[in-house]
Amino acid sequence: MAILVHEKIEFAANGGTASGYLAKPVDGGPYPGVVVIQEWWGLNPNICDIANRIAAEGYVALAPDLFHGSVTAEPDEAQKLMMSLQEPNALVDMSGAVAALQSRDDVRSDRIGVTGFCLGGGMSLLLAMNNPAVRAAAPFYGVPGAGMGDAGQIQGAVMGFYAGHDDWITGEVVDGIQSALNGAGVRNEIHMYPDSHHGFFNDTSPDVHDPDAAADAWDKLKAFFAAELQA
Repeated sequence: MAILVHEKIEFAANGGTASGYLAKPVDGGPYPGVVVIQEWWGLNPNICDIANRIAAEGYVALAPDLFHGSVTAEPDEAQKLMMSLQEPNALVDMSGAVAALQSRDDVRSDRIGVTGFCLGGGMSLLLAMNNPAVRAAAPFYGVPGAGMGDAGQIQGAVMGFYAGHDDWITGEVVDGIQSALNGAGVRNEIHMYPDSHHGFFNDTSPDVHDPDAAADAWDKLKAFFAAELQA
């Protein structure tokens, strides 16, 4: 693993400032940039760890704090936080994170990707549909609240990861996502893990974590970002 540096940073967004967790290799570059979008729990240590793992592969990773300081481990509170999040405001924060990456000397401004989990999976697709700088989007078990109506605006490729046992993002929803992408002519791969549950990538949630599925998804994610962002 590369030696990393990481810090909390602030960047312009929504007419003010937003914050996020940034991780990057300690030297070298410039590197592609990757925006990492949180689950409904908030910007917690698990998301920071994923940002670290991505940075160790040769990226500058930035996880914006969409809840602006709120973090929880309680599902009821997480649902309240998610329901209170306005997608237009989140989109401005995420686009602010893209701009913050592009402004850095250690980032290749034309090589920006995004990945996200649960809430962040949907948000990563939302960002890809609204920000042409995104060349690669990798959502995990998520769909935008407003749907995929703007799929034709996606300028890059999509690789999605979904679970067979998911009461929220069902197989029918996943089929709809891929149908929208195919209909818009967006290059995409959708990977379904039929024996896994929503949240299978989260190794801090033992009730749903699936190590085999997570390892396979990680390998595919690395290969996807390498092909789309490091060329």
